[in-house]
Amino acid sequence: MKILFKIYLFAACMMVFLNLAHGQSYDLNPEAQEKMEALSFLIGNWKGSGWMITPDQQRHTFEQSEKVEMRLSGTHLMIEGKGISNGKVVHNALAIISPKEEGGQFSFTSFLQSGSNGAFKAELKERVLYWYPTGQVRYVIRINDLGQWHEIGEYNMGERWVQFFEMILDQVD
Repeated sequence: MKILFKIYLFAACMMVFLNLAHGQSYDLNPEAQEKMEALSFLIGNWKGSGWMITPDQQRHTFEQSEKVEMRLSGTHLMIEGKGISNGKVVHNALAIISPKEEGGQFSFTSFLQSGSNGAFKAELKERVLYWYPTGQVRYVIRINDLGQWHEIGEYNMGERWVQFFEMILDQVD
């Protein structure tokens, strides 16, 4: 009787496990793939330089690299960036961009070397990616006429946006 009970218990556990495993969908999501394809212009390895104004109003320059790949069967875009100034890492981040249901809308999830992270609003307007880490700050990424990654950061001063960041990167692959 004990053996029969163990066999029954094992079978019940296996059925629960199989039902849970079966509950996950492994089908591709063509809608997500199509939406993410609009961001494919960012894919590649990029290197260049930039500058930023820090809270003490000082302008600092840096060398930057960005590695951008489509992941998870084309349903997410991964961006890994590293900035170096005077031999020191000043920026080290990973971002995952994923599609949202609304047209042109994305989720921009950022992870920093400090351990902080967050999910932010992002949107694509005419091959220009905007993402908003706060209601007062936005970053704007486009490919310029020379085929370079051109990104600026701006702070909303009410009536106008004031630039505090810029980088220009060349594709290296």
